[in-house]
Amino acid sequence: MTILEDLKLLVESQSPTEDLAACRATVELANQICQRVLGSAAEIIEENGRPVFWWGAKEPSVVVLAHLDTVWPHDSFSPLWSIDGDVIRGPGVFDMKAGFLQAMYALQGIDNAAGRVALIATTDEEVGSQTSRDLIKRVSQPGRSVLVVESAIDGKVKTGRKGTAMYQITVHGRAAHAGLEPEKGINASVEIAHIVLALTELENVELGTTVVPTTMKSGSTTNTVPALATIDVDVRSFTLAELQRIDAAVKAFAPKNIQSKIEITGGINRPPLEVAATQKLYDVFEEVALRIGQGPIGSAVVGGASDGNFAAAAGADVLDGLGAIGAGAHAENEHVLLSSIEPRIALIREFIKELIRE
Repeated sequence: MTILEDLKLLVESQSPTEDLAACRATVELANQICQRVLGSAAEIIEENGRPVFWWGAKEPSVVVLAHLDTVWPHDSFSPLWSIDGDVIRGPGVFDMKAGFLQAMYALQGIDNAAGRVALIATTDEEVGSQTSRDLIKRVSQPGRSVLVVESAIDGKVKTGRKGTAMYQITVHGRAAHAGLEPEKGINASVEIAHIVLALTELENVELGTTVVPTTMKSGSTTNTVPALATIDVDVRSFTLAELQRIDAAVKAFAPKNIQSKIEITGGINRPPLEVAATQKLYDVFEEVALRIGQGPIGSAVVGGASDGNFAAAAGADVLDGLGAIGAGAHAENEHVLLSSIEPRIALIREFIKELIRE
């Protein structure tokens, strides 16, 4: 079978993060493909109740990091698989099943890859890697090279990523009839409106720090003073100091109406992936790309986070965005360019060979 046929199988094996059974089935399928492509099976390990695909060395010098879960609920992307000229579409094809398979096929051409390299794919990256982050930190030791085969940005690798913090803020008020005696109520909607405005004041445009109130819910009926309101908050920054500043500010929020109560959960999720952690591998990568006639590749610093953030925080040398070339992560236009798949496989293969030699 070809990588295109394998990619079709993997994409059609839908694996939304929240469906643990579906994720297990996709990991099992990935292992079947692995046995055929690499000639040996992966180990499917359990990490806090979720399956993790692990092929290769237990003490690797090079870690290739991927994930097999997607953001797409079952049958929410239609059709599940299509090819139109150079464009391959499907749920998770760009983020990041193509990158996973490109890494696997790249390992085909490397002598003793199983003794030096580990290909690891988790199943909870899309929801913050709550169950797998400790594993990622353990394997991302200082002196190791961690290659994250997340999708590329217009072909460029990612040398920096923002860190993230996530919060849910709940306001507890008191219900009352909105027409007969609203003065007896404590309006949770009014209280949470103050919080929304306070959140927007925390962003720092110059430093690229964003503080975004996202989903918000309040009230029960149209004629009742709202007794409960909640808001989710997405925070991103290129520096840990900024995340810590906002974390302290959010956790210090106090109600305007002292009879109401504010409950805050969440905190800093992923630390930033800073350029200092990627420069070493990026320089080697560009040298390899030029040598095989594919360079220069270029680099990008992006707002989205990945498991590369955890790897860098643990002390490893990291390079991200080595995977598929296309566009539309988490969007209806998610796609991969067919013509880019084989050249990127060749580049990943030569890059890993160079890192093993070093």
